[in-house]
Amino acid sequence: MSTNRFRGGRGGRGAFGGRSKTDEIPTKGVHPSILKSARKSGQLNLSNRELGTVPDSVWRINIDVPEETKNVTLDNQDERWWDQAELTKLILASNKLTELSNDVNLLPALVVLDIHDNEISSIPPTIAELRNLQRLNLGHNKLTELPECMSSLVNLSLLHVEHNQLSHLPEDIGKLTSLEDLNVSHNNLTSLPASLGYLTHVMKCNFANNNLQEIPPEIGSMRGLRTLELTHNKLNSLPAELGDLEKLQQLSIRHNKLTHLPLLRACKDLKELNIGNNAILGLTPEHLEHLQAVSVLVLNDNKLAKLPEEITLLQGLERLDLTNNDLTGLPYVLGTLQKLKAIVLDGNPMKSIRRDIIMRGTNEIKKYLRSRMDEPVAPTQGGAKGVQSTQGASGVIGDAGDKVNAHDVASSKSLDYSGKKVSEIPTDIWELVSNNEITDANFSKNTLTKYPENIVLMSSTLLNLNLSINRINALHPDISLCMKLQTLNLSNNQISQLPQEMTSLQSLREITLSYNRFPMIPAVLYELPNLEVILISDNQIADIPVSQLKKLQKLSTLDLQNNAIRNVPPELGTCDNLRALKLEGNLFKAPRPAILAKGTLAILEYLKGRIVT
Repeated sequence: MSTNRFRGGRGGRGAFGGRSKTDEIPTKGVHPSILKSARKSGQLNLSNRELGTVPDSVWRINIDVPEETKNVTLDNQDERWWDQAELTKLILASNKLTELSNDVNLLPALVVLDIHDNEISSIPPTIAELRNLQRLNLGHNKLTELPECMSSLVNLSLLHVEHNQLSHLPEDIGKLTSLEDLNVSHNNLTSLPASLGYLTHVMKCNFANNNLQEIPPEIGSMRGLRTLELTHNKLNSLPAELGDLEKLQQLSIRHNKLTHLPLLRACKDLKELNIGNNAILGLTPEHLEHLQAVSVLVLNDNKLAKLPEEITLLQGLERLDLTNNDLTGLPYVLGTLQKLKAIVLDGNPMKSIRRDIIMRGTNEIKKYLRSRMDEPVAPTQGGAKGVQSTQGASGVIGDAGDKVNAHDVASSKSLDYSGKKVSEIPTDIWELVSNNEITDANFSKNTLTKYPENIVLMSSTLLNLNLSINRINALHPDISLCMKLQTLNLSNNQISQLPQEMTSLQSLREITLSYNRFPMIPAVLYELPNLEVILISDNQIADIPVSQLKKLQKLSTLDLQNNAIRNVPPELGTCDNLRALKLEGNLFKAPRPAILAKGTLAILEYLKGRIVT
């Protein structure tokens, strides 16, 4: 058998007898020997070569007959070009590329494509043909958008586009269902697509250094998340669904505009929480109850006036940063945390701990706090019975088990009388309330059987009221006087209806009615146009009145789990403002559990498809 047809002839002639230019002039920036090696290994690294363009020979590496093999005989086992490996890894990082060629689709076997640190401003649509691609690094370029067709890269597990100029992400980014690592930090994003909720395998997500003003509630469906970075954005609030991320281990929300943190109810594995440089007013005992695995808690540069005693629930806490807050003291029980190695207190108006003690470091601070735990009872002004404040200040009201620090209440404008197991609120508490402009009141985890009518004393200033986990069976019409109320938590009571007078609560944004006895969604809620969140799971609701719900044009979260709903009206799918819809645990057969598991977008789309036109 003749082998001449594979030769270029003697003297370096090409396949048709002419001298090959490739034999004389190596491809600019890419020596033929490098391409030869790449054909054997399936990997080509062309980083840091100051390339302005990628030579065609790179894109055609598995197509063209290599010139150096045209003079090779068949018996040379090392040079058989038809046995070459398909290129699976191409690194073009740190060059001077301004574009990515359409010919990238000539490398269909690519698994890794790294073109970070160039000057590329757009990605060709042909990239969608790289169906085997698993790792794509486009960081440090000049991209202003990503092509919608990238949603075809269904095997992609890593997507890095940090340090670009992106103003938005593709709406159907949720189709990248194999994605595990997403980095879109240092861009110009102002919002995120709701379809992110479909990225259930993402473990690491970085949205830092953008202009995000809100996070879609669908983020709660990203159940694989372990690390979430939201630092340096413009967030005023976070969705309650953030607390659904069961596997979350690291959460950083530094440098935003947050005034409060949602309850991270399901985040039992959270190890590091960094919410420094915000405007957080405080953490409640309920917050800390769900943070018991946290070992690093960074709260610097906020507006904390008090640290709850429940900080001791964090038995594994190793580092606590409270720099630059409004703390005048610390709970003495903080000194009992055995694993706590670092307490940072600089920049607080500390009154109950001398400066010299703070200067000696964490061990001395803890020792001092422990020494103060067993101090004798100190009388308060007026002869009322009281105890030494756990915050190291005078003005304590109540018996040992029910103590409230009057100074803390006055400075924070917040009253926390939760977990006292009382059936009535003591008179001296109401006297304290009447002398201060209270904005936040928490009476949860008691045994109240009636709505405390003296709440009216706070009606002109009250913004947030928590009466959850009591035995209340009805609300007094006087609640209508709290016209500035924004959040109302009545969960875990015995309530079956709400007074019609509540129509005056026109500022109400969030109401929690879970674990009560409501047979229907209370009609009065449809008269509250600013309602954004209705949580009414675990009741006896049988119907979903879509026409009424559509009056609430700001309603974004509706939780109807574990009720008695037998039918989900298809028209519910037209409630386009809904970002979180929970329907699990009801009596209906459609939508099926498989649809419900896909999240809000899938449910609404399914329902729309069933509307008879």
